[in-house]
Amino acid sequence: MAEASDQESKTEQPTEKKIRDALEQGKIPVSREASIFASMAALMVIQSFLIGQGVQQLVPTLKGFLDDPDGIRLSTAADAQNLLSVVGLQAMRFMLPLVIVLIAFGLAASLLQNAPRLVLDRIQPNFSRISPAQGWSRIFGAQGLVEFAKAVFKLVSVSLVVGFMLRASEARAFEAMYTDPAALPEMILTIAMRIVSAICITTILLVALDLAWSRFHWRRELRMTRQELKDEHKQAEGDPLVKARLRSLARDRSRRRMIASASKASLVIANPTHYAIALRYRRDENPAPLVLAKGTDAIALKIRAVAEQNNIPVIENKALARALYEAVQVDQVIPSEFFRPVAEIIYFLQSRQSPRAEKVH
Repeated sequence: MAEASDQESKTEQPTEKKIRDALEQGKIPVSREASIFASMAALMVIQSFLIGQGVQQLVPTLKGFLDDPDGIRLSTAADAQNLLSVVGLQAMRFMLPLVIVLIAFGLAASLLQNAPRLVLDRIQPNFSRISPAQGWSRIFGAQGLVEFAKAVFKLVSVSLVVGFMLRASEARAFEAMYTDPAALPEMILTIAMRIVSAICITTILLVALDLAWSRFHWRRELRMTRQELKDEHKQAEGDPLVKARLRSLARDRSRRRMIASASKASLVIANPTHYAIALRYRRDENPAPLVLAKGTDAIALKIRAVAEQNNIPVIENKALARALYEAVQVDQVIPSEFFRPVAEIIYFLQSRQSPRAEKVH
């Protein structure tokens, strides 16, 4: 009951991250019917193209054994080993193409459904597989009912197809009683090919439905609750407290760099204690004064302290300081509307004849 209620609470579609994590963990949608269909298709290819040729190559060897059994020497262990080598080689030549075709179709059925990936966790022991409670829920759950319905469909459809094909070949089977026995293998192979082909055609619909169901059931199992969505969003965006702390640290580092760069300023325009803007002007560096630092209150006081430590002129102009603070950006030149008032201040500083003025160009 707890599992059913938990499944009912999962009302949200899985996110891309949830799907990606499931694929990385090896939880992929797989249709068993597609693999069975691939095996039947491989069997049809084997009957059509390989069985006849393989039997023709195997017949001479078997015929030699049956026609002249006394000619086979088994006096020593070496004779037995040679006989087994010949038989094994012929059997391998007959079976190898068949096995290759079966493997190729099986791999194709798997690869066409999902990309291959190595997941070591999937091969580790899982004791829930041998749990009676878990097994009971799997048998009588939605997946178990679907598997039961598929088994019933296969049993009924295959029985009907095989019965119909045998009924259609009944007259030919009776005629074979009066024909050359050498024609029996070909007749049996033809009937078998028809039966396998009919079964493949009959199960195509089942394979298509199973492919759709496997993907629907897979996405249904990956559905998430609202709380899971919130937790994943929080993990993706980061904890708000941690992000706030990181932003605070970044601002602190930026302020320290800005205040340190104020030591390279040519002048500081201030509103006695509330605003301070550090400007640098060198004709060979920038076409207009460059803003190195700006701040209010405590930061403004620090900028003024750095200026005083480095003998940088501090010009108090309340209106200009406030207007500059609102309009300028650090590491950018001042807007054109401030060229005239700032130029007048720079001209005033350059015209002064004092040791402090010698630092201003």
